[in-house]
Amino acid sequence: MKNQSVKSNLDWISVILYILLVLMGWFNIYSSSLSTGEETAIFDLSQFYGKQLMYIALTIPLIIIILSVDGKFYEKFSSIIFGVALLSLAGLFVFGKTVKGQANWYSFGSFGIQPAEFAKAATALALAKYLSDVQVNLKDVNRQIQALGIIFLPVILIIPHDPGSALIYAMFVLVLYREGLPAWYLWTGFIAIILFVLSLVFEPWAVILMAIVVIALVYLRSRLVDRNIVASAIVLVLCSGFVFSVDYIFDNVFKQHHRDRFNILLGKEVDMKGIGYNTNQSEIAIGSGGWLGKGFLEGTQTKGGFVPEQHTDYIFTTVGEEWGFLGCMVVIALFLALIFRIIYLSERQKTKFSRVYGYCVAGVLFIHFFINIAMVAGIFPTIGVPLPFFSYGGSGLWGFTILLFIFLKMDANKVNEW
Repeated sequence: MKNQSVKSNLDWISVILYILLVLMGWFNIYSSSLSTGEETAIFDLSQFYGKQLMYIALTIPLIIIILSVDGKFYEKFSSIIFGVALLSLAGLFVFGKTVKGQANWYSFGSFGIQPAEFAKAATALALAKYLSDVQVNLKDVNRQIQALGIIFLPVILIIPHDPGSALIYAMFVLVLYREGLPAWYLWTGFIAIILFVLSLVFEPWAVILMAIVVIALVYLRSRLVDRNIVASAIVLVLCSGFVFSVDYIFDNVFKQHHRDRFNILLGKEVDMKGIGYNTNQSEIAIGSGGWLGKGFLEGTQTKGGFVPEQHTDYIFTTVGEEWGFLGCMVVIALFLALIFRIIYLSERQKTKFSRVYGYCVAGVLFIHFFINIAMVAGIFPTIGVPLPFFSYGGSGLWGFTILLFIFLKMDANKVNEW
């Protein structure tokens, strides 16, 4: 491969968008960390904003290392990287530190690492490597099982500690669809989600009646040569079995705080002082910002500390209160610009490995961005998904940085040309 200058070929549009998001995130962490009338040094490491500034500074050598490594390294050693990531996740069962009821951290004195944040990049590399094999055809059932196995291996290890992070991995199925996975996998997932939600709102017999009507309409609208009454009957039986299993899953598999969050979201319980407090306060904070916001450091909900975890999962409430609707739109526009830029770069790759990895990067960023903002706005259950580059935390910032800059290195080095 022709040796090209990383500096001259680096996609600076993506880099600038990344820098803007990181800096805006820090300013909002700074604001959400200060109480009314409080003034402290910016570099105070006893404060969240001081620690985040240190984490941001440490991304500089991290980025330099990523960009200094030959782009071919990530493909060649993707399996080893994935194996190390799985071992780090498995090690949590023995050495994990419990934080807020979840043993998803390794503790090194006052410093902690959350391996699930780094496993996303490792999974993306492993999936890209597998799909780039010239013999892989996702129309083959065995290949489908193997590809899905790469995704679900980390999920199995993460779910007991952090169900929210495990949900992110479902996004990789969309990447498989982009590379040839049959569409019925997606339809099955969407239908299961719809049936699950409907079963929490309505009685099982009502949901089954809805399913019968939908299946009958699909059957009648199909061409005569495509109609298969046996297949339709099997689908109805499977849907009915799933509907009747929802109550058991909800009551015995979900934890109480998960059940509470779903019930509040669906309007079945109103607990504004308990489990619904975070969502209620975040909606008040965002709504109080109006069109232009109250101004930097002027948010009353923020200064009063009414929104718990505002510097982490609920950081977007600070944007809404202090910068208003306009500020929210700017942040959303920056995220979408970065995601679409990555998709554009992915499409111009000439090797399947770099293309698939690029789509994984875009997918991970989008699902985090979408779920976090939907969660803060009260249209999605609270599941502890951080906003990329914005939320407080070294593991999250470094994990997303690694994920993004590995791809930018591939594109800058023109891995697609060797």
